[in-house]
Parts: sequence; structure tokens; C-alpha cells
Amino acid sequence: MLFCVALLYFERRLTHSLAKTKFLHPAPEDTVTASFGQFISEIKPQHLSPVVLQRSKRMVLDSIGVGLIGSTTDVFDLALQHCQHMYAPDFISSVYGRSNIRLSPTLASFVNGVATHSMDFDDTWHPATHPSGAVLPAVLALSDMMPASRKPSGLDFLLAFNVGIEIQGRLMRFSNEAHNIPKRFHPPTVVGPMGSAAACARLLSLDSSQSSHALAIAASLAGAPMANAATQSKPLHIGNASRLGLEAALLASRGLEASPLVLDAVAGVAGFSAFYEDYMPQPLDSPHDGHAFLLEEQDMGFKRFPAHLGMHWVADAAASVHKLLVGVGPGKVSPDQVQDILLRVPLSKYINRPFPESEHEARHSFQFNACTALLDGEVTVQSFTPGAISRPELCALLSRVRLEHPHDNPANFNVMYGEVQVTLVGGDILKGRCDTFYGHWRNPLTNESLRKKFRNNAEVVLPSAKVERLIEAVDELDRLDDCQHLLSQLQ
Repeated sequence: MLFCVALLYFERRLTHSLAKTKFLHPAPEDTVTASFGQFISEIKPQHLSPVVLQRSKRMVLDSIGVGLIGSTTDVFDLALQHCQHMYAPDFISSVYGRSNIRLSPTLASFVNGVATHSMDFDDTWHPATHPSGAVLPAVLALSDMMPASRKPSGLDFLLAFNVGIEIQGRLMRFSNEAHNIPKRFHPPTVVGPMGSAAACARLLSLDSSQSSHALAIAASLAGAPMANAATQSKPLHIGNASRLGLEAALLASRGLEASPLVLDAVAGVAGFSAFYEDYMPQPLDSPHDGHAFLLEEQDMGFKRFPAHLGMHWVADAAASVHKLLVGVGPGKVSPDQVQDILLRVPLSKYINRPFPESEHEARHSFQFNACTALLDGEVTVQSFTPGAISRPELCALLSRVRLEHPHDNPANFNVMYGEVQVTLVGGDILKGRCDTFYGHWRNPLTNESLRKKFRNNAEVVLPSAKVERLIEAVDELDRLDDCQHLLSQLQ
């Protein structure tokens, strides 16, 4: 009898222990990380709606364009020289703006990522990140690497690209902190490698386990501080995100393993939660359960001029005041007309730069972009040249700027606004306000405007005929049997 009681007690303890173990260590197929791996491996081209296909092709076109003009910058030249001098030649993947140069796939994805962000001209989403620059260079480089007989179709190319965008968006929506303009980590260095790894895992047809490992490996390669914003090192963030995500997928394809819980919230052991203090992950729906891509719900933000996205609000508000100033003055704006300039903008330290000393600082300065638009009526690519930055009349306006940070104007790209108030020498006050600039996801660029931007950027390095062929290749990408037509235009 005593033996039976003891046996019953042991069985109950064992059952409780097993239940507790299952609670603490869920079966691999029940984890958030596993759900992401399953999504990556199971998603098919037919899951892409016409809206997602159209929006993602616009993103591809814009990203290539800003990468091509970005290949003319000093920071791109430095990155390219470094890769050529420090690594053995590997004539595989094409480089933006360099018809006679090819690199290994990982190095090509790095330099093309640098080019894409070298002028801060690339697309921006909400929660705040630059999604395309981290993904497209890796997908292009990996497609170049594949033999001619195994080139992905245009649809498979777009599927991989969209997977990379989707994974970034889903991860950022697990945190309220991520919805605001960042303070600690630059978002493309956090979610960018994850998106690149996911896209490349899809293109390599990795299984669900390998895809999960690719994400976990990428998480170990993620993260860079906001302190390097407005410096030449910021474009390296996008280059590294693209390169390291590709490397993570390639390592996973060879069998390298990493944490099966990297995306889960595990008490006492930080995985992806290390980047966001309020990280609350949820499993990703299976493609077979009617998964809807985030790009279907929210369009992408495209920039009309090469600067931090927040600059577009103050530039448009200031441009409206410029029209008023021209109307009451001698036909052009003079600092002699202006007594005081008040900007009502969100509180964000790294884009509050009263007297920028470089093009990179100018691209991250509320004051500079507002005063440039006040003076010229617009901000353009040429606004960030050394001569434009150092103009005496611009410096005079900068000395009259002060900032206010209203409580109803949070540092959030989805709800912020920009307001410019100019007090004239005679005491008159002129005001301009922008709630949603042209190019924002709520007010997207038309196809005509997007193609005009692309032509202006691409024709800096390519002949017009080739630029038109690139537009055609991207437009028909989802109807191509393989993506070689697009790749050949970039070579």
C-alpha cells in the first residue's frame, strides 16, 4: 500500500514537472521564432496581391535610383576602395554605377547598401526604418550569384524582396518604442539584417528550420548606435545590414545553427528583445491562413530630396512661407526681411543641428532644411553641396532660428507636423504648416513623380536609353521568367 502511494505521488510530480518544462520550453513548432521560419519557407508568389506587387515594384525602382546617384558620393568611393584593396577579386555581383567592377555577393551587397543610404535619399516606413536598402542589394547580389539555369523568376525575386520588407515591419510592430524616431539603435541596423536574412533565405529556398536559424544568426550581427547619425558612417549601417543578412542566410544554408528562441520573449535571457525594452512578440500567421502583408495596409514613404524624413515637414512648411515672402518683397527672399524664425517641431536631439558643418549634418538639421526652403522655395540634391551650405545669406537666416517642441507634436513619423513662423522686420508674422508632405505614405508620390525622381537620379551615371530600359525591366518584373533582364541593365 505504501509503495502504491509513493508511486502515485511520483507520477503526479513527474506529470507536474513535465507540464512545467513544456510551459518554460515550448515545443519548437509553437515558438514565435519557428512561426517566422515557417512563414519564410512556406510563402508563395500567389500570396502577393496586386497592390503589394505594385507597391514593391515602386520601392525597387526608387531604391535602384537612389543607389545609382549614391554611387557618386565620397562615402561610396571609400567603401568600394576598401573592398577592392582588402579582399581578393571575385567577379560575381554587379556594383551600382560601375560597369567594369564586380565583387563577391556579400561585398556587392555591402557597397550597394552604402550607396543606397549615402545621401539619405532612400525610402522610409512606419515604424521608422529604411526597409528597401537593407534588402534589395542582397537580393540583387544573390541573384547575380546564381547560375544562369537557376536565376529566380521575376515573381520569385519580388517575393523574396517582399518577405524581407514584411519581416522588418512585423518585428518593429512588436514594440511601441519602435514607433517613434529612435534614440538608441538605428533601426535599419536592428531589423535590416533580419529582413535581408529572411529575403535571402526565401531566395535560397531554405526550409523552416534553416530560415529560423538565418534570423537568429542575423540577430547576432545586428545593432549600431544612433551616435553615428549625420556622419559618413551612417550609410555603413545599411550596407552592413544587407551584407550581414546575406551572410546569415548563407551560413544557415550550410547548416550553422543558432538560438531557436531568438525572437521569443524569454525571461532572463534577451534575444531580439535586447533592442526594444517593451518588446512583445506574437507568432506570425501562416501564409495558408490568409496572411496579409503590411505593405497592403500601409504604403511606403518616398523622399523628394535627400535628407532625413523629418526634414520634409519643415521644408514644405517653409516653402509655403517662401511664396508669401516673395509676394510681399522684392521678388526674392532676403535675410534683411527676416527678424525671427520659429520652428515648431518634435523633440529629437540628433536632427536639431543649428549650424551644420557637413552635408551629412545638413541632411539631419531642421534648421538648415527650413532655411533652405525659405530662401530657395525648395530643397534639392544641390542644396547639400559645400557651396550651398556655406552661403552667407543662408548662414544669416540660420542665426535667427529658434525651436519649440509642442506637446501635441511627438517624434513619430505617422502623427508629427512641421510649422514655420517667420516674423518680419516690420512686425508682420507669416506662418506655414505641413501635416502630411507629398511623398508620405498617406500622400504617396504618383508614378509620374516617382519615375521623374528615378530618371533624375539614374541619369547622373547612366545614359537615358539604359535608364528607360531599367524602368521597363522593373515594371514588367512580375511577368519575367527570370530576373536576368533586370540584372543585365545594372551591369
